[in-house]
Formats: sequence, C-alpha cells, structure tokens
Amino acid sequence: MASGTTVSRRTYLAALGTAAVGGYAGCVGSATESVFVLSAGSLASTFDDHVAPAFEAETGITVHGEYYGTNAVMRMVEDRTKHPDVIVSADATLLRDRLYGEFTDWDVEFATNSLGLGYHESTSVGRALDAGQPWYEVVRGADPGEVAISDPDLDPLGYRAVQAFELAAREHDLDGFREQMLQRVYTEPEEPQMMAGVESGSRAAAVVYRNMAIDHEMPFFEFPDAYNFSDPELADHYATATYTTDEGYTAAGRPIIYNATTKDGADNPDAGRRFVQFLADNPAILDDAGLTVTTALPESNGDPPGAIDV
Repeated sequence: MASGTTVSRRTYLAALGTAAVGGYAGCVGSATESVFVLSAGSLASTFDDHVAPAFEAETGITVHGEYYGTNAVMRMVEDRTKHPDVIVSADATLLRDRLYGEFTDWDVEFATNSLGLGYHESTSVGRALDAGQPWYEVVRGADPGEVAISDPDLDPLGYRAVQAFELAAREHDLDGFREQMLQRVYTEPEEPQMMAGVESGSRAAAVVYRNMAIDHEMPFFEFPDAYNFSDPELADHYATATYTTDEGYTAAGRPIIYNATTKDGADNPDAGRRFVQFLADNPAILDDAGLTVTTALPESNGDPPGAIDV
C-alpha cells in the first residue's frame, strides 16, 4: 500500500463534494422549501440518516447537505464558492477564527466527540488491538499505508490525529513517535474513502471520531483522555500540541466541539436558524448517532439572533 498524501489540497477543493438530498414530508402540490447545510464530513451520516429525516418530518423543510473537511468548508465560504444557509464545524474555534466578522457573529455549540482508531478486525492490526496490545506499538509496527489519517491541511480530524501522536509520544515516552507516524500513515483527503478503505480491509485502521466508527458499525479503540480530545478539563494539556496547516493557520489542540451558525446573506436564513435550533433542541437524536451531548450543551457564543433560544 502506498503511503503519503496522494491528492493535493487544491485538487480536492476543485472536486465535487458529497451531496445528499432528503425527502419532503409536506403537502401534495406545495413547493418544497429547503435548507442548504455545509458541514464537516464527520457528520455526513449523522445528518443524512438521523437529523435530516427528523427535521424534515417536523418542519417540512428538505435538508440539502454537502460534507467536506472543516478547513475546506471554511475556505469555500471565504471564497464564496458555496453559499450555504447553515455552516457546521468540527472545531468551534476554527469557525470563529475564520468566519466571525465577515460572515457571521454567532454560533451554537451542540455536541462533542472523542478520537481513536476505527479498525478492521480481520487484519493483523485489528487482531493485535483485540488482543490488547498497546495501540501505539501496533500502529508503529504496521506496514506503511496500513493506517490512515484524514488530511490535516483540510480537516480538524487530520490535525487532531497528528496532535494525538504528539501527546501520545509524551504520555508513553515514545521518542520520535509523531514523526515516525507521519512517515508511515496514508493521508486521505476524503473521509468517506478513508472509512471505505478500512471497511474493505485495504486499510487496517484509521484515526477517526467515535461517531464515524458507530456509523459504519466498525470496531473502535478509543484513545485515553490524555489525547482523545474529549475532556474539557484537559483543554490546557491538549493545547500543548499544535499543527500549522499549509495555509498558515496554527491550530492548538482543543476539546472536540461541534458548532453551527447561519451565514449572513444566506438564501434561506429562517430555515437555517430553524435547523440550528433543531440541533440544540434534540440531543437524543445526536446521541443515537454516536455523538456526545454533555450537560454544558447547547451553548451559544457571540450574538445569536432572537430566533435562536439556547
């Protein structure tokens, strides 16, 4: 298996994204109202299979979802190549750093997640993990390209994988572990392809979010709290690991928090606000999809419009 990035960031951004259009539960003969949601790729199944059907049943508004790495989502909004009603990020700080001021001035945090390894149990890597061998020894001993990560220049999932390698190196006294892993992993710019590779066994494992493994009914080895980015009380510790993207954005490690906002000048801002409110009001749907909604959520930031009640 080949290792390293095989598709450039520019090529990826020029490619068509994954799109999914849900059904409409409205009256016969009436025009279909829709909301365009541009979202982090890790929420594709969560939105298409769980949130969109429930939202459409309640409101009669069709959800049109497109899913990319969050860095790519921010770039599409900034470049005005996409004109969404709702923008959803897998890194709350990234959305605020990139979009506040010009495109929005508020957001709602609605869920959290954790990081670990999704794996194929029939591979040597999967068998070793099931046998209880230390994950870092397993992946360090895997063949080049057997373990995949998302592209850290496109996606918080990718740079969190790199940051996890750095924090794990300190936690377990693994000299040079981050650099070793970056030389050995396969870097995949498209999350669906990464998951498909593990499901087929062409990749043994991938660093993924918990909900992604649940979506694909895949075994999941959750990293310890020290580097799974799930514990808000460890925020200062996570922040000691950083990654700078090829655009020059430096992301410090931080707890995984999903947030959503509507874009100023959106085509259907009312439907967008209803969608954001729906995310805030329905934690059980998100929990069923494998996300975590803590007692601190939902939480608003900035100056939400009056239609948003959090």
